[in-house]
Amino acid sequence: MNNNTLIDPHGRGIDYLRISVTDRCDLRCTYCLPKGFKGFEEPEHWLTFNEIERVVRGFAALGVKRVRLTGGEPLLRCDLPDLADRLAAVPGIEDLSLSSNCTRMAQLAEPLRRAGVHRLNVSLDSLHPEVFRAITGGRLEKVLRGIEAARAVGFEPIRINTVVMRGVNDKEIDDILDFCAERGFTLRLIETMPMGETGRGALDRYIDLQTVKRRLERRFELVPDMLSGGGPARYYRLAGSETRIGLITPISQHFCETCNRVRLTVDGDLYLCLGHEHSYPLRRLLREDVGNTELAGHLRRAISLKPERHEFRERPEKIVRFMAATGG
Repeated sequence: MNNNTLIDPHGRGIDYLRISVTDRCDLRCTYCLPKGFKGFEEPEHWLTFNEIERVVRGFAALGVKRVRLTGGEPLLRCDLPDLADRLAAVPGIEDLSLSSNCTRMAQLAEPLRRAGVHRLNVSLDSLHPEVFRAITGGRLEKVLRGIEAARAVGFEPIRINTVVMRGVNDKEIDDILDFCAERGFTLRLIETMPMGETGRGALDRYIDLQTVKRRLERRFELVPDMLSGGGPARYYRLAGSETRIGLITPISQHFCETCNRVRLTVDGDLYLCLGHEHSYPLRRLLREDVGNTELAGHLRRAISLKPERHEFRERPEKIVRFMAATGG
């Protein structure tokens, strides 16, 4: 085995790190954070930019090539473009991307793009202001302004992430797909996941995306397609166009056999699987200023604990933390 390649116990190469820079969010999506939730991590426990860069340098030396900045809502973290600039300069990092709700993107699109962020995933669950407010508690127009700002400064690709919920937004899929096609965006549909109390509460609105795929096939010819980025979606191109749609199906058709990613929380815990509670703590090691060789050993040890698959279907009660606490 190449000493600069991370291979988990199940033979999967790990080359993708998602970093939550904050667990806070300015929206309250019904499947993510409960109304009135205040149990956020204390700022003194957040990894500093120096500590985040140290982890990224450690992973990059072991073959990780992709980094995604997530939250909560990452644009709430002060001076995020400065962190992006530092991470984009790390040797070995080939792709720096961002997941955001875009409420603050109108102000930050240009400095983030200049700092080296190229790809953008946007959470957008409805194009109807009243439905959007019911899901998120926020204002749709702020998000749409942010998306247009990102498009104007050259973010590419822009992918729209829509969590599909029965009786909430499932009738909007065609409209959201048309919105994406008109702007050259990719639409990614996501099944609800039993992440914490709110995620489990959304399971009564769960839709098997295989049924949505069959519905789309009555309108379009879907051609299997591949897109770069290392994420979990299965992509299809609408025949005769460049419009693509991705399906993220953690329950109906899990993607664990190709999982290539781990997640770092804002307080320095490394989660090896979204669907497991165990994690590997890094903050204490970083604050004790362990050497590079020792840090690399810990990163390898963490990867050796990565489970084969999640159990969202079999044990939906298993995950007690909210999605915002882990990073998207």
